Amino acid sequence: MSRFCYNTPMWMFLTLVYGLIKGAREIFKKKALEKNGVTEVLLVYTFISLLICIPQAPNAMGLTLRQYFWVAVKAFVIFVAWIAGFKAIKKLPISLVGVLDLSRVMFATLLGVLVLGETITLNKGIGLVLVSLGLLLLKFNPFRKREVTADSENSSPKTIYIFLAFLSCILNAISGLLDKILMQEMNSSQLQFWYTLFMVIYYSIYSLVTRAHISKSAWKNIWIWLLAAGLIAMDKALFIANGYPESQLTVMTLIKQSSVIVAIVAGRFVFKEKDILYKVFCAAIAVTGILIGVM
Repeated sequence: MSRFCYNTPMWMFLTLVYGLIKGAREIFKKKALEKNGVTEVLLVYTFISLLICIPQAPNAMGLTLRQYFWVAVKAFVIFVAWIAGFKAIKKLPISLVGVLDLSRVMFATLLGVLVLGETITLNKGIGLVLVSLGLLLLKFNPFRKREVTADSENSSPKTIYIFLAFLSCILNAISGLLDKILMQEMNSSQLQFWYTLFMVIYYSIYSLVTRAHISKSAWKNIWIWLLAAGLIAMDKALFIANGYPESQLTVMTLIKQSSVIVAIVAGRFVFKEKDILYKVFCAAIAVTGILIGVM
């Protein structure tokens, strides 16, 4: 074990930090949305994130117009992804969202191969198959079919929210690709500051267009503040990891899915969700695939 730790590249450790914080943020999202609406949570939390980023501003200058454009594109991708993801997590069990989020492995792997020219080794292939198997078993849960009742239509997750969760995964995979490309030509402070600023602009416009009400309670919601702090910490770790020339998108995406462990545990102990054992079984298959894929 110690030999493994000594030989593991720093970018893998940083990606693991990202994954664990990401899992904790799923808890913060769910809690924040219990008190405030999706739009006000997104606007307030991105604004707080920008305030946290202000000390990085002196190191964030000097980008070219082309670089500003691509950072704006990355921010827009996440802008849409977060709207879809937050609407999904507001209605779906957190443990289910955590396992569905594993699907981004498939999307990111495809992007890594087609765009970055990364190769699929035997270990990565086995890992991808196991992650896919875990997702399929989750989708075709035999126990859920046996528990159908007269009001099951109201209690079952609606298809639209499952779709929004998958859309969020696809867009987050695209964002991960852009992170890898952009961090080869700028520093983490530049990407983080400008990307956060663009996000505030997008959500401000979205709030005006949708005439969303931003209540004072949103600024007092501690879960929104925790969301912002978690975002800055995990993105900093991820951007630095992407800055390593030897880092691989396919491997990083597998490691990111360590977040599912936090989501499953939170579903059981924080939100008292049901069917946890079956979700743990599905997640265990997927996590086994992650471990094999990074070996």
